[in-house]
Amino acid sequence: MTSSRVAAIDCGTNSIRLLVADVDAAGNLTELDRRMEVVRLGQGVDRTGELAPEALARTLAATRAYAAAIDAAGAERVRFVATSATRDARNRDAFFDGVRAALGVDVEVISGHEEAQLSFTGATGAAAAAHAGPFLVVDLGGGSTELVLGTSAVDASVSMDIGSVRMTERHLHGDPPSAAEIEAARADVRAHLDDAARVVPLGKTTTLVGLAGSITTVTAHALGLTEYQRERVNQAELPVETVLASCAALLAAPRAERTAMGFLHPGRVDVIAAGALVWSEVIQRVVADVRTAGGSLTHVVTSEHDILDGIALAMA
Repeated sequence: MTSSRVAAIDCGTNSIRLLVADVDAAGNLTELDRRMEVVRLGQGVDRTGELAPEALARTLAATRAYAAAIDAAGAERVRFVATSATRDARNRDAFFDGVRAALGVDVEVISGHEEAQLSFTGATGAAAAAHAGPFLVVDLGGGSTELVLGTSAVDASVSMDIGSVRMTERHLHGDPPSAAEIEAARADVRAHLDDAARVVPLGKTTTLVGLAGSITTVTAHALGLTEYQRERVNQAELPVETVLASCAALLAAPRAERTAMGFLHPGRVDVIAAGALVWSEVIQRVVADVRTAGGSLTHVVTSEHDILDGIALAMA
């Protein structure tokens, strides 16, 4: 079966990631290269409404490195997708010009809805083989968090303006965060979840699937890893109580303790507390809504397949 070699780039608020893969007409994806750099493009965007010059420089440097890798792999098509931070920035044209110069393609600033659909496609391909739907896919990024419900296709989705970077900058300034800061952050997340639940019926969830860096980091902690192991994290199925305990531990840990955690990427040390807080609030709300609907949700699944896979598959 004929396949196409494609390169997908996902540029979010905290990280920029690359996937080079061969994709055939049946939608089978063979991964050739996957890499990630923490560039914090969304640094200060929630406060200033603009991309900081130093954040822009970091991101464009990573983009140029990715361009070299794409050329070396011989990818036939390239798609560069940007999400929350770029949607919010007044000076995004400087970013667009830099990416076009490096890659020769235009940046696609996708809506929260399209981001949700791509994440759902990428995450459920692997999860569907081992778990029953409906799936609630939670893509917890630096600037936004998407909730997507569906089985073979998306039935409902919503994008919330809460994420690890945004919530850190808004609320969590202490080391570790104070009780008052944590309570303010929780109230913020709960208000967003109240709004989201009017759009996405969380109580219909059979399998809760989490993805992106904050969630995979929590999973690595819950698994007791001393260094990050993607193959262990991918498709890990853990009890709700275990995941919530790891969220609480990461939220309570001072920076020095987080820095010493071998599984934790240095670029996430300062924002993982907020990511863990958001994830814990989402899990507790979904468990409660499922219980109210007469069901039971006891475990959480983590996926290493996400929006990057969805972008690549969409190019096939």
